Amino acid sequence: MPSHVAPSFDLSVTAAVALPFLADGEIDWSGFAALLRFCMRPGVTALFVNGHAGEVASLSDDERGAVVRAARAVMGPDMPLIAGIVADSTLLAIRLAKQARDAGADVLTLFPPAPFAAAGALRGDMAFAYVSAIDAAVEMPLALFQYPLQSGGYDTATLVRLAGIARVVAVKEGSDSMLAYEQNWRALKAVRPDLQVLPSNYDWFLAQLAVGSDGLLSGLAGLVPDLLADFWQATQRADLRAMREMNDRLWPLVQAIYAQPRVQIHARIKTALALLGVIDRDLSRPPILPVSTASVAHIRNALTAAGLLPERLS
Repeated sequence: MPSHVAPSFDLSVTAAVALPFLADGEIDWSGFAALLRFCMRPGVTALFVNGHAGEVASLSDDERGAVVRAARAVMGPDMPLIAGIVADSTLLAIRLAKQARDAGADVLTLFPPAPFAAAGALRGDMAFAYVSAIDAAVEMPLALFQYPLQSGGYDTATLVRLAGIARVVAVKEGSDSMLAYEQNWRALKAVRPDLQVLPSNYDWFLAQLAVGSDGLLSGLAGLVPDLLADFWQATQRADLRAMREMNDRLWPLVQAIYAQPRVQIHARIKTALALLGVIDRDLSRPPILPVSTASVAHIRNALTAAGLLPERLS
């Protein structure tokens, strides 16, 4: 295969995997392995580590590499493994990208560096130079993380330009705007029909999947992988009634997990996983605070409403 052609991976139901911690702040490796196995359900096509769900900003560079190696060891060679690359300089991003590649990642998702948010008219040129440099350095499939527009997400013209890089195989579409999502979907598919556009804002999943998508990528899929796989199957059948029913079933859980303050979303996911018995502890690294007692009750009630926990006896 020529080096400029990226291999194809099915990323249609990608679970972004949380990262459990021990009481001393170290990574809970046995809990992580159990969570990876929990996420590897029929219908889940790929796993994503070192993203927001994995609290990547709290990890050292060495820990990021160790997370990828641990995931690869549990997953084996057959399921695609996506690793997030979060860096504020091109040189650091290339180093982390090479580390993730060598640790066993199949696809790298490039998060926009923080300086892009303030780059204004230069953002498109900076983004193209950034992605092109990583592409040349690692020669492997890349995905783009489209941030919410209010957090510095790319405009449509920039996404289309980046899609012209042959080894860009997917976009994690988190614009957090249905108008932007549909504009990006139509523009990207017009120039790259093969590009996998994966919505990642759960607030908009029903609408995004109905408009058009190539799957979904979400931390929620790392909590209820079976339900998100069913959601995608209903989408492929164009079964709007089943899609609405799934959305209704998930709605209380979404309200509990994605409540304000949103900085605790992934801590709440771990609380839910602990309530389900998947992991032993729902700990995050400081400064993320423990989930409040009221929030734990809200999550428990939502899991019960979704049929994932038995009704409690009064």
